[in-house]
Amino acid sequence: MTYLESSYFLDFESKIIQNLISEFKNENLTPNQKAIGIYTKVRDGYKYDPYHISLLENNYRSSVIAKKQTGNCVDKSILLISCLRALNIPARLHLGKVKNHIAVDRLIEKFGSNELTPHGMVDVYLNNTWLKMSPAFNASLCERFKVAPLEFNGKTSSYLQAYNNDGNLFMEYTQDYGFFEDVPLDFMKQNLKTHYPHIFDTKDNITEFKI
Repeated sequence: MTYLESSYFLDFESKIIQNLISEFKNENLTPNQKAIGIYTKVRDGYKYDPYHISLLENNYRSSVIAKKQTGNCVDKSILLISCLRALNIPARLHLGKVKNHIAVDRLIEKFGSNELTPHGMVDVYLNNTWLKMSPAFNASLCERFKVAPLEFNGKTSSYLQAYNNDGNLFMEYTQDYGFFEDVPLDFMKQNLKTHYPHIFDTKDNITEFKI
C-alpha cells in the first residue's frame, strides 16, 4: 500500500479537487511546501462544524466535501488526504477520541458529553517519516477560543492543541483507533451509534443529523 491511490471516497481525479490543488502543482515547490500549503488552505478554507453529521456514503467523497463551506474534523481530513494524494504525497486517515475542555456547554447539551468520536486527523508521509496533522480548527475559530491555530511545518507532527493561550486545558486525546487506508464508514457509523445512541441509533433511512 502506497497511500497514493484514489478511491470512491478519495476521488482526487475530480475537477473540483484538481482545481483546489492547482496552485501547488508547481515543480519548483518541494513536497514539504506543497503539504504545508494545502494543509493551510483546507484548515482555513472550510470552517469547522461538528454539529452536522451525515451517515450517507456519498457525503464522504472528497469531491462532495470540497463543494461545502464547512466541515467536521473527519470531512476536512478526508479532503486534505485526497488533495495530498493528488499531489503525489502519501496520506491516510487517522481516527481517535478527543475530550474538549473549553466551550463545552453546547457539546454536552447536544452530545451528552464533552468527548467527540470519531475525531479525524491526517497521517502524511514526508522525508521518510509519517507525521500527524489536524486541519479541523480554522484560524478564525481558534482566535475566538483564544487558542493558537495548529501550524504544520512539514518536519514535526502538529495535531494537538493541549492548552489555550491562557494556559487552560483545551483538548486531549483519550483513545487512538489507528490509521486507515480508506474511509472506514461502517466503523464510523458503529462508533457514533455506540457513543451517542440517543442521536444516531435510529432507523437506517435517517442519514442526516443537524445537532
